[in-house]
Amino acid sequence: MILPISERVKRIKPSPTIAVTMRAAELKAAGHDVIGLGAGEPDFDTPEHIKQAAIQAIQDGFTKYTAVDGIVELKKAVIEKFRRDNELEYHLDQILVSTGAKQTIFNLCQAVLGAGDEVVIPAPYWVSYPDIVLLCDATPVSVFAGAEQGFKITPEQLAQALNSKTRMLIFNTPSNPTGVVYSRRELIALGEILNNFPNVIIATDDMYEHIYWGKEPFVSFAQACPQLYSRTVTINGVSKCYAMTGWRIGYCGGPEAIVKAMKKVQSQSTSNPCSISQKAAVAALTGDQSCLGLMAGAFKERHDFVVNSLNNVNGVTCLPSDGAFYAFPDVREAIENTPGVEDDMQLAEHLLMEAGLAFVPGSAFGAPGYLRLSYALDFKTLSDAMERLKQCLG
Repeated sequence: MILPISERVKRIKPSPTIAVTMRAAELKAAGHDVIGLGAGEPDFDTPEHIKQAAIQAIQDGFTKYTAVDGIVELKKAVIEKFRRDNELEYHLDQILVSTGAKQTIFNLCQAVLGAGDEVVIPAPYWVSYPDIVLLCDATPVSVFAGAEQGFKITPEQLAQALNSKTRMLIFNTPSNPTGVVYSRRELIALGEILNNFPNVIIATDDMYEHIYWGKEPFVSFAQACPQLYSRTVTINGVSKCYAMTGWRIGYCGGPEAIVKAMKKVQSQSTSNPCSISQKAAVAALTGDQSCLGLMAGAFKERHDFVVNSLNNVNGVTCLPSDGAFYAFPDVREAIENTPGVEDDMQLAEHLLMEAGLAFVPGSAFGAPGYLRLSYALDFKTLSDAMERLKQCLG
């Protein structure tokens, strides 16, 4: 007997990044020497003052349900974070705390999208964006920007992609998977195009905001384009910059009506995020912020080493970036040079089996011919990985 699976679920695929990480773990368990380069999480421990806040919450018995949209203490901390870091003003009814930023994005899409709607997604993109859109019966529209244009879409490309069916633009800077960051000037230019499409919601994913080393200060979309504040949902979380991936806390600030609809979606899925994690997130956002600079500095050193190493591998070129902890090398020449390999999927398999290196194929990010690697690893492991890559590709 074959039990039915919904057409909605059939349209999507499991997360490729998680699949690569799991496969690397399985090979390691079977005795293979594998370096996993797929995981998108810092290798640092959660700072001690954040852990202590969680321990205190447990000892205080803060273990019951909370408000669906998060405790007031955390929502106030989020409001202050937006004011301090992004010059954005929100009130309590404009804030939603969720079980990770992925749920925040899922809530948003469920709240505003339907059949016939289109969502513009610049590529390379984070793997989950298109599939979340598909789960809402909407259509993802990919706009590709390769290494030749610095992985950044142009205003002209955006204008060509927008139409009367467009309901949303999902925007991510610093980018996963490329690490590129849009400048204030570039955001303003894109905003000028969006001025002409008043029905388009802008979902800006700023998760890697503090893992950044660019020459200009980081600028969020609504900060650069204040005229679009009323239809921008600014998404962030504590996972990456505070090394809190497992704590699962994301949040957003946005138009009250949209946030209210997102809260309704959340109330019928997970209800409130973990009470203990919320207390830890308060400590993260309001406590000592020195950990941010320390981690960003460490990732910058690893970035410099990895990008330089990649550019010394036969058939591989890699652009430097200004943030996150990923490199996204162009491996099209390496594909041509490797017998029996015809695309990035096959090259990733070749590198896994021949060199013990687990990359995520660029196709998963809407960018065939590239690979993504995370350099959230210690220098010794990264050095070993780069040497294996160089030996494998000649």
